[in-house]
Amino acid sequence: MKKLYEKSKIVFAVTWIIAYCVLMSAGDAFSVMLGVEKSVTLVIGLGLSAVLLLFLWNNKLFDRYGLCLPKVPPRAMLYYIPVIVMLTANLWYGVTCNYGMVETVLYMLSMLCVGLLEEVIFRGLLFEAMREDGLKSAVIVSSVTFGMGHIINLFNGSGAQLLPNLLQIFYATAVGFMFVMMYLKSNSLLVCIAVHGIFNAFNVFADESAVTDGMQIVTAILLTVITGGYAGYLAYSMKGMWNKHDT
Repeated sequence: MKKLYEKSKIVFAVTWIIAYCVLMSAGDAFSVMLGVEKSVTLVIGLGLSAVLLLFLWNNKLFDRYGLCLPKVPPRAMLYYIPVIVMLTANLWYGVTCNYGMVETVLYMLSMLCVGLLEEVIFRGLLFEAMREDGLKSAVIVSSVTFGMGHIINLFNGSGAQLLPNLLQIFYATAVGFMFVMMYLKSNSLLVCIAVHGIFNAFNVFADESAVTDGMQIVTAILLTVITGGYAGYLAYSMKGMWNKHDT
């Protein structure tokens, strides 16, 4: 693994993206076959997380990939208020318990693994690998690939429907942009990891029984405005960085 990393950081990042998508999707499929939601997914997620973190730790790469405390005070991040608002989105239309206790715990823990893996892979490995060739292009690619990556939910046995999945791709791109800006501003991924994992975990309590297509569209637009607006603010607060890195 170290040889691949040293040879090409971009290839290393892409390899991790492929492995993550394939293995976690397989985990979802096998979990459905076993009849226990996220049971296999959690095991795979924990295994991938352990391998990735151990690699970064052994090679003293925690700080390089943002696994450290934020370098700026909360006020510089608007006290993360837009992020807190985003976290409530899955509960806007009511709260219910979609699974039994065991499956709820498995679901939430697997989503925390997803938050860790996706942030370290997309905002850490891929973004940092591309950043050396141009900051702006790295931001765009990291954001768009993160959003487009959610199309896999149509095929991984998660039961995603076409419209919700398309809307998810739309606002996930804005969320990806927000996470990149948060990372650039704070030089830390810890808040991004926590927010990403918690947001996904809250989905287990979302009451979607009375949610119409129109409500889903409005939610996607609001999430895009909130996260995209916050990302834009953070980008503007770092306006001196862009020309410096791309000249």
